[in-house]
Amino acid sequence: MPAAADLTTAVWRKSSRSSPTNDQSACVEVAFVEPAVAVRDSKRPEGGALVLPATAWRHFLHTVRP
Repeated sequence: MPAAADLTTAVWRKSSRSSPTNDQSACVEVAFVEPAVAVRDSKRPEGGALVLPATAWRHFLHTVRP
């Protein structure tokens, strides 16, 4: 089993699709913590993060992008 990603120094980026003026909107943040990518809900950062291998993240983006 791989070691857990250290997110203590992660630099989180909010999705460009998130609305900065509406606290109830769907907000996603991403942090690149080599060799992984972490994703979390910006409204609940204390709720944890989903950490994926970078290859899985690229596959996800390829799948959801038009």
